Amino acid sequence: MIEEKKKAGVFQIVCPCCQSVLWVDGVCREIVKTEKRAAKKKGSLDDLLEKEKKRQEEFDRKFEATAELERQKKEKAKEAFEKALSKLEKEE
Repeated sequence: MIEEKKKAGVFQIVCPCCQSVLWVDGVCREIVKTEKRAAKKKGSLDDLLEKEKKRQEEFDRKFEATAELERQKKEKAKEAFEKALSKLEKEE
């Protein structure tokens, strides 16, 4: 990302990877100033385990909901088939 400061002829460049900032003089083409961004705070192992547990619980909940929906669809299809079969038997 490049932002231009036209007054001083200085360009501010932000690194897309580490978010460090460089200020470059457009005339001299020299680095005027650098600023490193603070590194991301690393979470503890307990935080990671808690996050993974919540993710797994959400996955299990979605899986159960999907399985229940499939059971309901199967039951409705079975009822429709039996209804159609009984209707066919009555016509004979």
